[in-house]
Amino acid sequence: MLKIEEKLIQDAIDFRRVLHQYPELSAEEVETSKRIQEKLKEYGIPFQTGFADTGILGIIKGEQEGKVIGIRADIDALPMEEISGVDFSSKNDGVMHACGHDAHTSMLIHAGKILNDNKKDLKGTILLIFQPAEELSPTGGSQRMMDDGVFNEYEPEMLLAQHVWPDLEVGKFGVMAGPIMGNSDKFKIIIKGSGGHASMPHSTTDALITANQVVNVLQTLVSRNANPMEPAVLTVGRFEAGTKHNVIAETAELEGTIRTQSDETKAMMKKRFFEVVENVVHSMGAECEIIFDDGYPATVNDERWASALRQSLVKLYGESAVPSLQPSLAGEDFSRFLQKYPGVYYWLGTSVGEGQKPLHNPAFRLNEDAFKYGITGMVNMAVDTLNALSEEA
Repeated sequence: MLKIEEKLIQDAIDFRRVLHQYPELSAEEVETSKRIQEKLKEYGIPFQTGFADTGILGIIKGEQEGKVIGIRADIDALPMEEISGVDFSSKNDGVMHACGHDAHTSMLIHAGKILNDNKKDLKGTILLIFQPAEELSPTGGSQRMMDDGVFNEYEPEMLLAQHVWPDLEVGKFGVMAGPIMGNSDKFKIIIKGSGGHASMPHSTTDALITANQVVNVLQTLVSRNANPMEPAVLTVGRFEAGTKHNVIAETAELEGTIRTQSDETKAMMKKRFFEVVENVVHSMGAECEIIFDDGYPATVNDERWASALRQSLVKLYGESAVPSLQPSLAGEDFSRFLQKYPGVYYWLGTSVGEGQKPLHNPAFRLNEDAFKYGITGMVNMAVDTLNALSEEA
């Protein structure tokens, strides 16, 4: 087990706070990328740039022969005004690290410093993957990094990614084989009716009423179409219609998301979505345009490596540190990496306790006591993985 000095933990927290104060939106992470590069230079970690514009690949070559593994951190923030109340709140109006990517980035850099300082004992190469645009579904940044050749020179045997998890207390980890995050698709429906005076509905086709019927019927897709043993969620998150109290709406717009775990359920939900929307709209005498974006695929962990990582954490912190948990239907761009390379995406407990807000909330906070667990776990899982690959070879 590699020991972690308290000073390095504090350095990681301090750097996280700098990133938190200066968040940048997906595909705009120019200053964030510069800060990461400066830190890598300071710690003597070689790196390459130019992947998905702002992405970075740190390269830690062990002095002993071995395989290649990679650890990913996402670097982008979200478009929201921060109201967390922390004294290092965002200084960039309308942008906030509300998903913990600042913590992911800082923990990976400082885990990288420890690994680089101990590279004489490393049996192989560890890649530090700093990925932009994770929040930019359905485009994302992982596929763009691969298209730009991030793994052309060093192709990994397996990949790791850590994500802060506010539902878990500090000192706990969420590790599981199979799906851990879901398919995340989104839709937009534009309904076109025929407006008119509120007192004469008989001469109109009310787009608002039509949209309301669509919302109601969509809620039956899960309850009456999906296998109750297969997770699925459909949410309409935006509904806009009408212009004035005495005008029947000419148009209405709905936006929402469909989340599923299995590809079979995703395909069924998508097919039924189009059938239901089109039939309901036409039955009301209106027309519609449907925009459906296939988002990130489900994040599916490799069974072998999930088991190995769990054992690494049990060795560090005991069985109670890795409780049995249910997967989430949130979306994750790391899934595209996992479609090409085996690996594990896992959760790091960061709950602040009472008053904890969820990810993507403008009042989101994370417990920085988790940094010592996140960095220590990451470092030792990486070493254990290289050792296992070396023994296998």
